[in-house]
Amino acid sequence: MEKIDDLDRKIIQIITKNARIPFKDIATECNLSRAAIHQRVQRLIDSGVITGSGYIVNPKMLGFQMCTYIGITLERGSLYKEVTAQLEQIPEIIECHYTLGPYTMLIKLYAKNDEHLMELLNGKIQEIKGVVSTETLTCLDQRIKRQVPVESK
Repeated sequence: MEKIDDLDRKIIQIITKNARIPFKDIATECNLSRAAIHQRVQRLIDSGVITGSGYIVNPKMLGFQMCTYIGITLERGSLYKEVTAQLEQIPEIIECHYTLGPYTMLIKLYAKNDEHLMELLNGKIQEIKGVVSTETLTCLDQRIKRQVPVESK
């Protein structure tokens, strides 16, 4: 990984608070030119420090009323890649993690209602070869959602 300096950290702090902030405003705050900010941000993207940007859609506004986390136990951990390829075909799954602990994998998905959730669980996820069991946790509310802290050294 490429080393980042305090100026990079300051830029990251600014853009993680507001990804839509114009480069000219970042440049003013950092006492640099827009071109210098653009070059630094591009370098941070190219080196993998910044991995994405975009808009966040409210799932409830699209009819997805249930957020769930599902622990999946596989027959063998070595099936992880094959099972992940199958899970990628289910658009309601928005995250998938290979884990240590009681589950082989942990996924996050959105369902429109309990019938939709049952269809996803029984008709898709539990039908994947190698899936031994699932345990579903339903999210009632989310109060914290943020990036990791970016601190100056």
